[in-house]
Amino acid sequence: MRSDGDSPLLRMRGVGKAFFGVRVLDDVDLDLHAGQVHALVGENGAGKSTLMKIASGVYQPDAGTIELSGRPTALPDPRAAQAAGIGIIHQEFNLLPERTVAENVFLGREPLRRGLVDRRAMQARTAELLAGIGEAAIAPQAKVGRLSVAQQQVVEIVKALALDARVLIMDEPTASLAEHEVELLYALVRRLQQRGIGILYVSHRLTEVFDLSDRITVLKDGRRVTTLDTAEATADTLVRHMVGRELSHYFPERAAPGSAGAARLRLSAAGNGRLRPVDLELRSGEVLGVGGLQGSGRSALARAVFGIDGFRTGQMLLDGVPVRVRSPRQAVRAGIAYVTEDRKGEGLALSQSVLDNALLAQRAVRPRWFARAARTTTVRELLDAVEVHAAGADQEIRYLSGGNQQKVILARWLAMTPRVLLFDEPTRGIDVGAKAAIHDLIRRLAADGAAVLMISSELPELIGMSDRIVVMRDGAVAGELPAGASEEAVMGLATGAATSTEVPA
Repeated sequence: MRSDGDSPLLRMRGVGKAFFGVRVLDDVDLDLHAGQVHALVGENGAGKSTLMKIASGVYQPDAGTIELSGRPTALPDPRAAQAAGIGIIHQEFNLLPERTVAENVFLGREPLRRGLVDRRAMQARTAELLAGIGEAAIAPQAKVGRLSVAQQQVVEIVKALALDARVLIMDEPTASLAEHEVELLYALVRRLQQRGIGILYVSHRLTEVFDLSDRITVLKDGRRVTTLDTAEATADTLVRHMVGRELSHYFPERAAPGSAGAARLRLSAAGNGRLRPVDLELRSGEVLGVGGLQGSGRSALARAVFGIDGFRTGQMLLDGVPVRVRSPRQAVRAGIAYVTEDRKGEGLALSQSVLDNALLAQRAVRPRWFARAARTTTVRELLDAVEVHAAGADQEIRYLSGGNQQKVILARWLAMTPRVLLFDEPTRGIDVGAKAAIHDLIRRLAADGAAVLMISSELPELIGMSDRIVVMRDGAVAGELPAGASEEAVMGLATGAATSTEVPA
């Protein structure tokens, strides 16, 4: 444990970063001391990932300074950060499964003897590193693909230690771990502390933050809100710092209480490899908001309903009739529409025209002659109705703004007259005016009797648009909140700081 007089291993002062004119970090300070676990928390989009990438050399700051052990340091790329003693453990491991532990640890830096790889020296050094952190049971010659997830995480840490890392950044380190493996990570973190390594620990799980950290920094909207000793913090205090704002936008008027119709979509103990058994009801005429932090299972829920990664257990009913949706084609035929969060990667054929993109769903499930007939009727009318601004229906969709691209996707699904609409981050990356238009359209769809499930990371949008809110955590429903619930209530369920029984209905 440090004393107050110790200079930090890592000091960041006034760090700022903007992308395409949008400021994502602004005047952020952070200190990390030897033997300290410093937790970094905040909502999705608060700036945590950007700050980590600056500290590890992936991004260059537009403003501010970085010091290592009191010396100003430039980190032009990840290799420079590694050479300076900064290692990062990502959520998604960067390992080669068919190679051994030792080969992964020394990948690209293999020790040589007479011009050949010295495997004996490589394995001996790997064994030494593993023993140094209390993980001698992992064999250096074992294939990484045969190790457990927790053991693979150890290999990632040893890779960093092999580079003499003094600073270790851990990004959601328990996201891929089973519950019984989390305690193993706790023990490993404490052993690393004892060796004097400073750990920047990024997590949305507040239980872990309180269990492991010495200090906590809260980011919100790209700025540092506060830094405080963990012993002086409470879960309620952190949640207030993380959200700490009033609704700043106006949203369409919600449906009158009790006006929703019968259950349109019902899930009963529905699960798969990414979702624990989920019970959920979505009624016609309502907008059901789905909240939760990144990796909580929100998108996995929508993808399962749409048949991309379908349910393997439990039951799904549409209008009271059991259905088994094994593919998106079956989902479309059943009357389910899905607006993906990855608009460009999954939602659009960028080299095709506006009209071709609007016809994608119909062409997938209806005869070719139907799509040709629709070319001059329904789809063109819908493109006009949702106010798509383009040079013409034959313009390549890549040249449209994000908001207009999203409107084309909406027109595509409206042409199918769906019973259930799944929106995953419907207004991500679009301007304020287009957001308002899409909000109005979502509310009109619900008023016309559609059942809308809307996933959003923006708490004002989630609260302002939803008739009810379901919050996901760790692949399961953490609780349900009524219309107009507070941001603190949503974040309390999302982080585990509150349970559904602690949140007022």
